[in-house]
Amino acid sequence: MTEIFHTEIDADGVAVLSWDLPGRSMNVMTMEGLAELDAAIDALLADDAVKGIVLTSAKPDFAGGMDLNILQGMKDQAGDDPAKGLFEGVMRMHALLRKLELAGMDRKTRKGGKPVAWACPGTAAGIGLELGLACHRRFAADNPKAKIGLPEIMVGIFPGAGGATRVSRMLGAMAAAPFLMEGKMMAPAKVKAAGLVDEVVPADDLIPAAKAWVLAAKAADIVKPWDAKGWKMPGGAPYSAQGFETFVGAAAMIHGKTQGAYPAHKALLAAVYEGAMVDFDTALRIEARWFTKILMNPSSGAMIRSLFLNKEALEKGAVRPKDVADMRVKKIGILGGGGFMGAGIGYVSAMAGIEVVLIDRDDASAAKGVDFVTGLLDDALKKKRLTEDKKTAILGQITATADYAALSGCDLVIEAVFEDPGVKKIVTEAAQAHLGPDAIFASNTSTLPITDLAGNYKDPEKFIGIHFFSPVHKMMLVEIIKGKKTGPEAVAKALDFVRQIRKTPIVVNDARFFYANRCIIPYINEGTRMVTEGVAPALIENAAKQMGMPLGPLQLVDETALDLGQKIAKATKAAMGDAYPENPADPLIDWMVGEGRLGRKAKAGFYAYDDKGKRQGLWDGLAAKYPVADDQPDVTEVQHRLMMAQSLEAVRALEQGVLEDIREGDVGAILGWGFAPWSGGPFSWLDILGADKAAAITDALTAKFGERFATPPLLTEMAAKGETFYGRFGPQAKAAA
Repeated sequence: MTEIFHTEIDADGVAVLSWDLPGRSMNVMTMEGLAELDAAIDALLADDAVKGIVLTSAKPDFAGGMDLNILQGMKDQAGDDPAKGLFEGVMRMHALLRKLELAGMDRKTRKGGKPVAWACPGTAAGIGLELGLACHRRFAADNPKAKIGLPEIMVGIFPGAGGATRVSRMLGAMAAAPFLMEGKMMAPAKVKAAGLVDEVVPADDLIPAAKAWVLAAKAADIVKPWDAKGWKMPGGAPYSAQGFETFVGAAAMIHGKTQGAYPAHKALLAAVYEGAMVDFDTALRIEARWFTKILMNPSSGAMIRSLFLNKEALEKGAVRPKDVADMRVKKIGILGGGGFMGAGIGYVSAMAGIEVVLIDRDDASAAKGVDFVTGLLDDALKKKRLTEDKKTAILGQITATADYAALSGCDLVIEAVFEDPGVKKIVTEAAQAHLGPDAIFASNTSTLPITDLAGNYKDPEKFIGIHFFSPVHKMMLVEIIKGKKTGPEAVAKALDFVRQIRKTPIVVNDARFFYANRCIIPYINEGTRMVTEGVAPALIENAAKQMGMPLGPLQLVDETALDLGQKIAKATKAAMGDAYPENPADPLIDWMVGEGRLGRKAKAGFYAYDDKGKRQGLWDGLAAKYPVADDQPDVTEVQHRLMMAQSLEAVRALEQGVLEDIREGDVGAILGWGFAPWSGGPFSWLDILGADKAAAITDALTAKFGERFATPPLLTEMAAKGETFYGRFGPQAKAAA
């Protein structure tokens, strides 16, 4: 058996139990790891020569959490009763951590146990922190790169290895919320201030400090507060006056933030609430039952698959050309580098250690890019995420100029100028004269066909689309677009670059609006179309949010700017001619733009804004032009229109070969425009619905609202065969083909 946990016992009788998962840069908990840790704890507790234990990691970080495939394994091994298998598996983890916590003490007298210290050298996430919480004293190294927390809620589950119960009992329900309900990962000092870590020490002192505490610990030091007589829940138990206010407030806060769309949040609160009214061991069983319920919910499986497994696979190169050597970028040129988008690309590139050249029409314009980068660095400096030396080094990697000769030696150039084919042609031709034969040229266009733009470059095989989302430094998705002649080296270069700047790539084939904009534009159009029909704007916005969309369609068009939407619509109409579908929303947007209501940037759009640009609510002047009808549609109908407007385009993109991998369709939708994360993305959502139900919904929408909701032939076929998207197109299905 592979050794995952190593034990060393010193002359004083302190055992250092080190976690070191072979073949991984960071520890993750596996089934073998759980079994080995269980056996190691048994052996150390039974050894009279061992006075106490220090649990640590042989790696720079403690752990990245649980290998989420374990949970699926528990489910699969349970056969016809997966809930039973999951519950029993979770309870085995609880038993292991409880064994560590009690450390051999008598359960009645709470005497006779051995002290256990947690020595965390770096980052600890999920079960990594949950193991620490089961120890009697927690030491963390003063590591500037370390983050400690419980991020499970971000992938549709909650800390189910005792984390929900222990954190809420240590801090109280309200103080526990940032860790449990928001999944925040914090620096060691902040975690100590919150009360989850006892000491933050220099890295070199970590193990000595933990050993010293173990040797000096008294019997009372190893009894957890909830195991001692007279313990009371911080902030009050649910049935107390103070506790009642706390839990009512927590329920309201959670519903306000999630709109009831995320089942894990409700289950977590229920586990904490119910657990707070019983003894600790019963609370663990309650937590396990709610955790099992969430694991059985298709939402959690979809979120884990898209936001963890699929996202990780794409970031590791699942769709990268296999026979192309390493293509990481050493020097990048950015045309339009003084603009918001170009400067943002320059920032993330410089932060990744890449030499950057910002090119613009004159030196003053190019210098604006450096000013933008400097502003971001200053903000990081103020928040102590950066040192002055690091800031100087990053700025030293950037050259800003109007001289295209500075592009000499660049192995990647990204054009990020105006969405004007003429302008793009001029800068592309100016740049290529200074580029070597192996350089890759990319366009950051969001709408113009890559195949057409590639005609401006000397070698179309070396031309590709790299579409960033705004703001570049915050948005995690990058859409890579292959033109008809784009070669594998260009694809590999783009993917390796995105990996360097620590973002998530999807690769799609060239088509109008590519993938992301192709799906998000119908969402906006459907929302604005409903305004023209007399549907109440508040109903439109709230229906979207209750389905888990971060922004309603009207707020989204305000954020992206109405005049931009107008330009896209006019350009599309010019390109499509008579084939352009008439949209009653176009006159609405034209009227809004004519009124100067361009969105947030103009402090006037579908929403009203104060002088500082803060949203004040929906603009009441809209009803004068588009009155709200007396009869309003059912909220479910509004939600189906908004969700299907996006999802059907995703299916059509798959049908037409724009998407080659449904993992990219789901991950791209969530990261690119926030498609209801609880659902796992459009393909996962359609699988949750079932193809037959989805087809029935679209057939009904088509009959009532028109051909834009026509059921794609692929969906009709799958409904007839009882297929799912992941069953037919998922990586396992492809591997078996």
